[in-house]
Amino acid sequence: MTPVDDGSPDARALAHALEGHLLLAAAREEGRRAAADFSAPLLWLTDDQREELERRFEAEYLACARISWQRTAERAGELRQAYERRYRKLRQRLLAWFLLGCATLTASGLLLNHPSG
Repeated sequence: MTPVDDGSPDARALAHALEGHLLLAAAREEGRRAAADFSAPLLWLTDDQREELERRFEAEYLACARISWQRTAERAGELRQAYERRYRKLRQRLLAWFLLGCATLTASGLLLNHPSG
């Protein structure tokens, strides 16, 4: 749990919003840095051209990052559903074995305690 996450829905929403903001800020900084690294060897660019190139590069970088995050979130949702289905099946199987064991023990107990005449 994060320090602002006390378990309430509002606190969780705030924590998620803050995490998203920090993630976006980090991606923007990475995009700016990558744009500057990309344009640095292009010595023939004017300052205005360099700024425009870096601005477009950063925007494209963020768009790619956003697509990547969306794909990751979708895949995480798919995996979560698959694991939840598997967990439910395993839990049902365990319960069935437990009930079978209880029934076997009960039947054994009844047979052993049955007075033979």
